[in-house]
Amino acid sequence: MKWMFLFLLLFIGLYFFTPSPPPPSPPGQPEINGHMLKEPKATAGLVTLIGQPVQAVNQQLGRPDRVDPSAYGYEWWVYRRHLDSYVQVGVARGKVVTILAGGERVNVEPFAVGQRLQTIFQTMPVLSNIKIQLPSGTYRFELSEQDYSTRPVVKVGAVYAQLYVDRFTDQVAAVRLMDAETFVKLRPYELVYRGHLPDVPTLSEEQQRMVDAGNAKQIFDWTNLFRRRHQLSVLAWDDDAAAAAAKHSRDMHDHQFFSHKSPRYGDLSERLQALHIPFRVAGENIAAHQVDGVEVAIGWLNSEKHREIMMNREFTHLGVGVYGDYYTQNFFTPR
Repeated sequence: MKWMFLFLLLFIGLYFFTPSPPPPSPPGQPEINGHMLKEPKATAGLVTLIGQPVQAVNQQLGRPDRVDPSAYGYEWWVYRRHLDSYVQVGVARGKVVTILAGGERVNVEPFAVGQRLQTIFQTMPVLSNIKIQLPSGTYRFELSEQDYSTRPVVKVGAVYAQLYVDRFTDQVAAVRLMDAETFVKLRPYELVYRGHLPDVPTLSEEQQRMVDAGNAKQIFDWTNLFRRRHQLSVLAWDDDAAAAAAKHSRDMHDHQFFSHKSPRYGDLSERLQALHIPFRVAGENIAAHQVDGVEVAIGWLNSEKHREIMMNREFTHLGVGVYGDYYTQNFFTPR
């Protein structure tokens, strides 16, 4: 049977884009007393929830503040009441299959949000390639040097932990925990496989719009989480700006372009004015072809110019619009 190759082309952009410098090379993996580092274990915290029934989630975290659909066959149980304990739990068929942790008070033992990347590399084996065997086939992922330094993977028992690194602070910004099947469904790195890819649900138009709305809300949550982490005020959601953002995402999707200037509706200023949104200052981030909204938000965090927009002290309001795999943030301060 032939091996098949799969890779993703990702785009990310911002208003007045300037390319960011490449990420630093990752630290090496040391040997301790002549022995390679051992795989870490978890005896408590969110890692132990992967594979558990939803009752375990209710016992540990309580009822979610919101439930969002995803494009991958699981629902996101979103715990957003306190940004320093922000968590998303992915539930499918009554079990936990993935978790996203962004709050600094969340227990993601043996990791921690805010932990330095160097500590990770010094204390546990970090995978540069990953082989997963499922009934549907064999899957091999290979991390590029940039992946290895900004989205490294550590295995904890049967759980795969993807560590999102804030490359400007060299600290863990978020942790995504996954079982093997979810890891393959998301295809976060270059993939070679034999067999067939696990089924991902085909969504109706209505279901896709619900997923888009969930991604928009999650991008909003993560943007405020990152702002609060850097001692900035949180932004207020604005429906009109969200409508403008959604319109631009759909425009890019439908007419297959990737730019802040639409051939039909103009630049950000023209698009906001067309919807009668008075503003004193405004900014925009765009992205396309990412795994989900959270990956988009972290991608913007790790791009210097996008980060400047996300962390701009002048902005007070934000609207986010998603259409399929096109994403737009519209920031502004009312006039």
